Amino acid sequence: MRQLWWYGLFLLIMLLGVEIEMPSFDVVSEVDMHEMNNAIDQANREVDTRFDFKGVDSKFELIEQEGIHISAEADFQVRQMIEILRSKLVKRGIDTKTLIEADVEVVGQKATMIAKIQQGIESDLARKIVKIVKEKKMKVQVAIQGDKLRVTGKKRDDLQMIITFLKEANLGIPLQYVNFRD
Repeated sequence: MRQLWWYGLFLLIMLLGVEIEMPSFDVVSEVDMHEMNNAIDQANREVDTRFDFKGVDSKFELIEQEGIHISAEADFQVRQMIEILRSKLVKRGIDTKTLIEADVEVVGQKATMIAKIQQGIESDLARKIVKIVKEKKMKVQVAIQGDKLRVTGKKRDDLQMIITFLKEANLGIPLQYVNFRD
């Protein structure tokens, strides 16, 4: 008799469309552009005040939240500037893996480089993450939602284990874990 009562309640919940939410979180790879802009400003100020850059036309420019244009008079100066930028990014709490550096292009008396800012998880990497999570054989589901992943499971402990597993996995991009819901 008791079992029929629970079964009836379950059917009523299903008919009314009430969803029972399971714990979940999102895996994203995002950069705080405000902090990125601050790091670029600090790097520009340091380049302006450094002795080895006196009289050199060198600067960092943010290109529509997609990349950073780095320009100087010589190849080695661009390399020094990218190291200055990396140190400022670390101080602002931004992972340096977000920068994808291109080759230095030297044209006449000007050397330039465009460092792309990596935002979002690409589809190939998302499929790889889904595959390695499924290989763990834990009771969680991973869904690709555009440039982020949604991980859901019945137990909160399973989700926390997946977070620690993904932190230990070397995937080449910085991941953040947001919207943890019970």
